[in-house]
Amino acid sequence: QVQLVESGGGLVQAGGSLILSCAASGRTLSSYAMGWFRQAPGKEHEIVASISRSGGSTYYADSVKGRSTISRDNAKNTVYLQMNSLKPEDTAVYYCAAASTIGVRTTRKDRKEYDYWGQGTQVTVSS
Repeated sequence: QVQLVESGGGLVQAGGSLILSCAASGRTLSSYAMGWFRQAPGKEHEIVASISRSGGSTYYADSVKGRSTISRDNAKNTVYLQMNSLKPEDTAVYYCAAASTIGVRTTRKDRKEYDYWGQGTQVTVSS
């Protein structure tokens, strides 16, 4: 079992930045590809970014590409999502998720591929 706890959400003005953190316990995160998802009110979960086990491969949704950076520190069992130039449409609950993966350079884009989820952290961007 992997327990994931997100932090770093909050209220920020448009154009601002946030760094979300996802701390894991129970097992080492180095065995998992990691992802950040978000869900806005009335909308489906959508992938924001994914990072491979090694950290050498990343994937970004078009909506955040160029404004966000996903990273991981396997020694600290933590994954990060830095978001810049935030827009009101970024408002959502952000979830961290872990996908058991064999390949060290594989990213995961489908939420069905993820095995463990955090409780989420709210990000609200005011205009």
